[in-house]
Amino acid sequence: MTNNIQVQPKLEFIPPNFNPLVFQACKFVLPIWLRSRTPIAEIKAENLETLIDLYKQFQSNKIRFLIAFRHPSVDDPYSLMYTLNKLLPKAAKQQNVLLEKPTHAHFIYDRGIPLWAGSYIGWLYSQLGGTPIHRGKLDRVGLRSIRQLFVDGQFPMMASPEGATNGHNEIVSPIEPGIAQMGFWCVEDLLAAKRSEEVLIVPIGIQYYYIDPPWESLEKLLTQLETDSGLSGNSGFEFIPPDELKFISDREALLYKRLYGLGFHILELMENFYTRFYHKNLPQISPSSVTNSSELLCVRLQALLDTALKVAEESFNVPTKGNVIDRCRKLEQAGWDWIYREDIKNLEKLSPLEKGLADRIAEEASLRMWHMRLVESFVAVTGKYVYEKPSVERFAETTLLLWDMLTRIKQGNPFKRPKLGKQRVEIEIGNPLSVSSRWDSYKASRRKAVNDLTQDLQTSLEKLI
Repeated sequence: MTNNIQVQPKLEFIPPNFNPLVFQACKFVLPIWLRSRTPIAEIKAENLETLIDLYKQFQSNKIRFLIAFRHPSVDDPYSLMYTLNKLLPKAAKQQNVLLEKPTHAHFIYDRGIPLWAGSYIGWLYSQLGGTPIHRGKLDRVGLRSIRQLFVDGQFPMMASPEGATNGHNEIVSPIEPGIAQMGFWCVEDLLAAKRSEEVLIVPIGIQYYYIDPPWESLEKLLTQLETDSGLSGNSGFEFIPPDELKFISDREALLYKRLYGLGFHILELMENFYTRFYHKNLPQISPSSVTNSSELLCVRLQALLDTALKVAEESFNVPTKGNVIDRCRKLEQAGWDWIYREDIKNLEKLSPLEKGLADRIAEEASLRMWHMRLVESFVAVTGKYVYEKPSVERFAETTLLLWDMLTRIKQGNPFKRPKLGKQRVEIEIGNPLSVSSRWDSYKASRRKAVNDLTQDLQTSLEKLI
């Protein structure tokens, strides 16, 4: 969060412009980057023979396909690039399958990424064949680029149907229907061009596992979060785990108690924050109305997230409509509309008074988007994730999400997450879903066909966990 945001010209489209030299440089640097800048120590891929066959058919002009990958972590792009450019060619060679190089993919990215990661990222993504999209509005220019690449691009397409990272290895966020719609558009465009390629969507699962359980690092991080939130490790918080919840060790049981204690403490502080300063009446939930403390945390958390979104929606005059992800996207776009002004053709021609007012609006937009960013970090949080399976990965994911939240509130950089330990990445290629075979259904009812394909993709991604 910042208080010196100034009005900016509208966000221009960044056209994809694949550059083989830039790609080769990134391919060379990737192993070094993985070792030095990420916790990733090992990447494995299952069912690579499926991907080998798909690339072989693609390069023979028999199919067009889109890789739809799970997006639990910001490190996913590195894992996928390593898989496509290191593991895939190696496996193809072992099977005596000759693939044209490079085995790359055009990818769809959020236009907002270069805003927080740096403008050079927009240039880099362009040079790697990426194409941007505005998530919160009908982006005709972005969609036109995607359609063109899907039909005529040098490589297959790649995108995350979840739309953003959710911080969870074992939860798939509700996926957006855009991927299915893109598939049907590709079929339509191919038929219009009298081409016979089949269109497929290929689900890919990604999961991260700690090579050595980082319990000690987790304890230190929890202590830091307890201190930052004003909760003493010896506060006497009474949280008794349910009888059915079994732990391997006393250390896990204590960490579970501390984690939920911290969660309830932060929850109470945030509820008081929105009640006192934003005059919101959160629902009073009696512990007797739920079965256990985990369910109570879940219900209160969802009420808090809804309240935070309503505060932002009221500021931007955005109607409360859709699921949490839809609401976040609409608020993000509303904020951008106040900062990146499409209605101002030339900022240099504004009078000092007009410029000052425009800067004020941009600053307020940034402040109001802060509420949405908090919610965005917790889109997939259920409150029962660790309770259902108290693994070290689930402990770590939940603790890191709390770190994200406290870091945003402290006005720190949420993209500099602590690294708890070295990780192994497991990638699994799922069975392709044919879009072409659903064309008749699409002609009969576009909405139903898109919804059915979206649901089938959701199911396929969940089966890869």
